[in-house]
Amino acid sequence: MLLFAGLGNPGAQYQNNRHNVGFMAADAIARRHSFSPWSKKFQAQVAEGTVGGEKVLLMKPQTFMNNSGQAVGEAARFFKLAPGDITVFYDELDLPPGKVRVKTGGGHGGHNGIRSIDAHVAKEYRRVRIGIGHPGAKELVHNHVLGDFAKSDAVWLEPLLEALADHADLLASDDNAFMSKVTLALSGKKPDQPPPPAARTAPKGQSHIRQARPQQPQVKIPESGPMAAMLKRLFNKD
Repeated sequence: MLLFAGLGNPGAQYQNNRHNVGFMAADAIARRHSFSPWSKKFQAQVAEGTVGGEKVLLMKPQTFMNNSGQAVGEAARFFKLAPGDITVFYDELDLPPGKVRVKTGGGHGGHNGIRSIDAHVAKEYRRVRIGIGHPGAKELVHNHVLGDFAKSDAVWLEPLLEALADHADLLASDDNAFMSKVTLALSGKKPDQPPPPAARTAPKGQSHIRQARPQQPQVKIPESGPMAAMLKRLFNKD
């Protein structure tokens, strides 16, 4: 059995916050894989289902972000799960919006939800870090994290959540394959799409501009006849 936990804060006032993108990922997985209806258990909203042939308990802790470890730890102890059986989805300030990274173990990076889970579970669980971008100054972080996603963010947020849900089965077996599939889905590139043709290399010492605009052949000046006489007079040539 596996435990997938999406982090966020409970309550309608927080549901569209950047800090709640972990909840959004959990909801997307539940929809995509036809999980059971949400119910209350382990101080969390939980749903059960199957992903990639593995039984999964999906959870959204209702303890508020700073105490997420209480809910995750309680469920882990009940089902006797090792840290390697747990995957946590959460927001990451240090990644650009729409970028996703997966790692096992590591530090909390100042994220209080991860700090709490580290204290209740240990550190060797899988972390799916979902980029929300940094506002640029430390004093702006609080409002940025607890601010709602802009309407324009839907352009990348909705495809990202769909990709996470579509390929969640790979989290049970191959993190690298999961990352590759999610990245490919977000890039819009098809697996069988041929590579773009290689750019032609300009001859040594010749610019691409010159290559694109070849020299015109020189016009040969006649040596005799009326035109030759006129050109000689024009250029005072004998």
